[in-house]
Formats: sequence, structure tokens, C-alpha cells
Amino acid sequence: MRFKLIGATAAVALLASGSAFAQSANLTIWSWNVAASALKSTLEGFNKLHPDIKVTVEDLGNQQVFDKMLAACAAGGEGLPDIVTVENFEAEIFWNRFPDCFANLKDLGYNADIQAKFPEFKRTELEVGDVAYAMPWDSGPVAVFYRRDFYEKAGVDPASIKSWDDFIAAGKKISAANPGVVMAQADFNGDSEWFRMISNEQGCGYFSTDGQNITINQPACVATLEKVKEMKDAGTLTAAGWDEKIQANTAGKAASQMYGGWYEGTVRSGSSDLSGKWGVYMMPSLTPDGPHAANLGGSSLAIAANSANKEAAWTYVDYALGTNEGQVAMLKSFGLVPSLLSAVQDPFVNEAQPYWGGQKVWADILSTLPKIKPSRGTQFQTDADAIYKATQTKYFAGGYPDAKTALDDAAKQIETATGLPIAE
Repeated sequence: MRFKLIGATAAVALLASGSAFAQSANLTIWSWNVAASALKSTLEGFNKLHPDIKVTVEDLGNQQVFDKMLAACAAGGEGLPDIVTVENFEAEIFWNRFPDCFANLKDLGYNADIQAKFPEFKRTELEVGDVAYAMPWDSGPVAVFYRRDFYEKAGVDPASIKSWDDFIAAGKKISAANPGVVMAQADFNGDSEWFRMISNEQGCGYFSTDGQNITINQPACVATLEKVKEMKDAGTLTAAGWDEKIQANTAGKAASQMYGGWYEGTVRSGSSDLSGKWGVYMMPSLTPDGPHAANLGGSSLAIAANSANKEAAWTYVDYALGTNEGQVAMLKSFGLVPSLLSAVQDPFVNEAQPYWGGQKVWADILSTLPKIKPSRGTQFQTDADAIYKATQTKYFAGGYPDAKTALDDAAKQIETATGLPIAE
């Protein structure tokens, strides 16, 4: 860390900001969807403290941010903005392939005291040795977002849905009572979301938590794929992409959507005229008394190593992610679930939310955080996910006799692609 002699007034201002690097600058951030909107919601509070640092948030879309970051890092960092949003699940791809593309936040002020403000599971994929490539932002504790009126018309109490079999039975009742309404939707063509959510709930994933073994064909993952196919075959889950789901929410064609807690902001902002008609309940499990917690998504912010404004960029990142004010502003406005431990204790978390029918949705959603099992993306996440999605499509089309055979095949393909061994 660099130190300079500064005047008393300036010193007070800098200490108040939590940074010794405040400066005039124009910053650009790449992000997507509600994450981009949430970052914008922090700017008013940030600029009260730092009026000379202008921040522009560019909403490029999730896949485009990923693709542009890969291309820019491959070009030596050329073209990167000052700050980028990185999904935790994909983070290790960048650190492994391009270790010099992003700044070490420890050089900018991300010290042990600040690191201790975040749960260790959020930092695992963001730090390599003594290098901290990114600062934790949000997490994605999974919940089912549901239409109260559709469930009530069918006489379904969401509190009674403890297992995925219960979910299937409830879906049949709800669709029968509400013609044209599907129970839930899954992006079977472009994503692995439902498999990842339920397998994480069951303590399984593509890789072991130490990232050293392939575990996609372990019994819990096999049981997960079997159940996802059963829900698809029963009509409980119908295929829909991201935009189609939002349209179905607004048009009243979907009774439920299951996602990480950050989806709260998507529902609330995308279907603002449906206030009071939505609620939240915890995800079902393979058995009624099984686990009911998982994580999907969760991002971080990294600073480009070749940014000319690294000090100012750190000043913003530290405010947005390292203060209750910044984190709770994003929670209030767009439902970004904080990883900052002190922000989770903010009084707002325990307030009844009018949009959600007076339910204390944040207290309910965040209550699952301590129960979530860690899940590792590793540097091979892109390869493994692509293999899984192709396997899922083939299995759904009858290309495998059973889920075990399908995931054994996927494991062998991932072994060939990564060189990692398949767990016994």
C-alpha cells in the first residue's frame, strides 16, 4: 500500500470513506440484468461521499460479459473496463487461465479485517494463494417464488410441499384449477439450473468441494437427474428460457419459479403490477425430512489489472460490497442477497415486504444460508456444464436407459476433458 502525507481535512475524508485511495476518476463496470440495476442503486450514496468519482454501469447481459472478459483477458486485458462482475461459479476459469488479468485486491486495501466480514465459502473461489482476485458480492440461497392466488384456487398450501413428489402432485392440482398455467419452468435447452440446484441441495455437484475429483455420477446426482426428468415427464416443469420465464410471470402463465434469492428483484421489477400476489417458500427435497437449502448464483467484483483507475475502482468496490449501506441499498432496490455478514443482520431483513403479501421474505430466504453445502465450480466449469447439458438433452430424448448410465457417460467425458479422476 502506498502512503502520502496529506492535509488533515483530506485525511479525515479519506478515512471516513474506508479508503486511502480516493481520487477523481471516471469508472466503467460491466454487469447484467438486476445485478447491473442494483449497482446503479448504490451510486447516489457513493457519490455523496465521492462526488469526483463517476461510475457508469453497462448492462451487457450475462453471457456477453463472460465472453467479452475471456476475449479481453486473452488479449492481455485490452478492452476491459475498470470493474467487472464475475460469477463465483465461473471465477476460477479466469484466475487459472489469466492470472495477470485482474488486480490483487490486497494491494489496494482488501485486508484481513475486511476479508473477515465475509463467509469463507464465498471467498474460496475468489482467492488463490496470497492473491485476492475479487471481493464477494451476493449469494443465491434458493427459494420457490410462487403465485399465492393460483395456489389458493387449487387449495394447495405451500407449507405442505416438503418433497419433490409433493411438488409434482401440487402442480397437477394447480394446473387443473388454473387452465393455461404451468407449475414451474426450467431452461432445459440452455441451462443446467434445476440439476445444479437440487444436486447442491443433496450435497452433490460436478466436482468434489476440493476440486480434485469428478462427482457428477455419485448417487445423489443420479437421484437428482431422475427427479428432474420425472418432473419434466409429469408436466410439472416445462421448457422456458430466461426471458420466457419473465414473460410468463407477467402474463400469469407460471405458478412458480425456482431460483436463487436474487430472483426476488427480477419478479418485483418485472411484474410490478402483481404486488401482493407473490410469495416465497423453501425448496422441497427428495424426501420430506431431507435438506431444503441450496445456492444458485452469486457474484463478485474484480478490478482490471491494467485499469488506470485501480485506486478509485477499489474505493467504489469497498463501498458497494464492504458497507452495510451499499449492500442493503442493493437488497432493498433489486433483491441482491448480501454476502456481507453484518448486512445480513440489517433490520430491513426482518421487515414485512408489501410486494410479497407482507411476508418477511428476506428473513425466510436468508435463514437457509447456514444450511447450504459448498459447491465448487473449478476452472473446468464451462467444460463440465456443457457436457452435462448435452447429456441431459440426450437422456430426456431417450438416449440413455437410465440416469446412472447418462451420468457415468458425462463423468467419463469430463475426465477426458479435464484430466481429473472420477471419484470412487
